[in-house]
Amino acid sequence: MDTQNLSAPPCARPLNPRGVTHIKVPHTTRFTVVGNHLAQHRQLSLTAIGLALHIQSLPDEARVDIKSLADRFTEGETRIAAALRELKAHGYLAQVRKRLPNGRVVTHTVSYNRPQDRHLQSSPSPTAPKGPPRPASDAVPPPQPSAPEPRPTTPAPPPPSPASKPPLPEPQDPDPELQRAATALLATLHRDDPRFLLAERDVRRLAPAVAAWLERGAGPEAVRHSLTSDLPREPLRHPAALLAHRLTEFLPAPAPPAPPPGSDPTPPPPMANCDGCDRGFRTWEQENPRCRDCREAGRGSTVREPDRRAGSQPKDTAPCPKPGGTPVGAIQVAVRLPVMTFA
Repeated sequence: MDTQNLSAPPCARPLNPRGVTHIKVPHTTRFTVVGNHLAQHRQLSLTAIGLALHIQSLPDEARVDIKSLADRFTEGETRIAAALRELKAHGYLAQVRKRLPNGRVVTHTVSYNRPQDRHLQSSPSPTAPKGPPRPASDAVPPPQPSAPEPRPTTPAPPPPSPASKPPLPEPQDPDPELQRAATALLATLHRDDPRFLLAERDVRRLAPAVAAWLERGAGPEAVRHSLTSDLPREPLRHPAALLAHRLTEFLPAPAPPAPPPGSDPTPPPPMANCDGCDRGFRTWEQENPRCRDCREAGRGSTVREPDRRAGSQPKDTAPCPKPGGTPVGAIQVAVRLPVMTFA
C-alpha cells in the first residue's frame, strides 16, 4: 500500500475532452421547435439560419419585410435581403402578392418549417372512409319523407372598403418664394402652440399644401389662424396629421383672376367745355355740351342728358350753387362791359 502506482492518472479524465457540452433544461412556455435540417443546413448562411429561426418564432400576421427586420436587428437591409433570398431559394419562405378590396397590392409571406412537405399544405383534407357496402335485401325499404327544399338565401353585402384619404393640395404653378414662405410658416408654428414642433420630414411634406393656400390669396396670418385655432386642450398625438386634415378640408376657394392692367370695362366720359360758361366737366355729349348749372338756368334743354353707361349717371365735376345764389354762368352773361372806342 505504501508503493506508488505509476499507471494511475494524476486526476480524473473529463467526460467530454473537447467540444461543446449541453446543459439541457426542458422548456414549458415560450419556445419554438426547429428541425436540424434548418439549424445544421450546409448551404444556408448563418444570417439566413438565424433569420429563419426568428421568423418561425413570430406569431401569424407579424411584419417580416426588409425594413421591419432591419429596424429589429443590427444587420443592414442589404444583408437581410440576401438572407431572405436564400430562404426563398431553399423553400423556407414564399411571397405572394394579393390585391385588397380597396385596390392596394400587398405582399403576403408564408413560412415553412419543413420545405420538403410544402405540397401537404395545398393538398385537400382526406375524406372520411366509407363503411363496408351493405348486402342487398329483397325487402323494399319504406319511402323516406322528402326533405324541404332549401330557401334561396341572399348573399351578404361585402363590407365597405375603407375610404382612402384625399391627397394634400398642391399649388398649380410651383413658386420657390411661396415654397420658402410655406416652410417658414410651418417651422414657426410652435411659437403659437408648443405642440406644433414639427419634424423636418413633416415640414417638407406639408409645405406644398401651405403653398397652395398662399397661391389662392390666403395671407400667412390667415393660414396660421386656420391651423392653430379651435384646438383641443388634451395633448396632440399626431400634430402633423391634424395639420394635414385642416389643410385639405379647409382649403379656400381659388381667387378670381385679376384683370389685365389698363383694361377698364367702364371708362369715364371724356372732358368737354360748356358752351354757356366754358366750364370743364365730363360728359358723353360732345356737340354743344351744357353743364348742369346752365341746364338748370334754362339755357339748354331742361331734360338731363342720358348717360350712355348702363346703370350709372354722369356727374359734373363743378360744385352745385348755393341755395338762392346765382349761377356763375348767369353772372358772366349778365355782366356786359361797354365797348369803348378811342378816336
